Amino acid sequence: MKGRIRYCPTDKTYTLSEICSHCGNPTITPHPARYSPEDKYGLYRRQVS
Repeated sequence: MKGRIRYCPTDKTYTLSEICSHCGNPTITPHPARYSPEDKYGLYRRQVS
């Protein structure tokens, strides 16, 4: 387990585990992806959003 905080979108709680202890659903990272000016796929990622 890493020391990164994670977020459960189902019950909107923060935790350190990969699985939410309240509802049992997988958690996600609340941090945005890192920005790089040399990102080859940035144009495609912005078109999808």
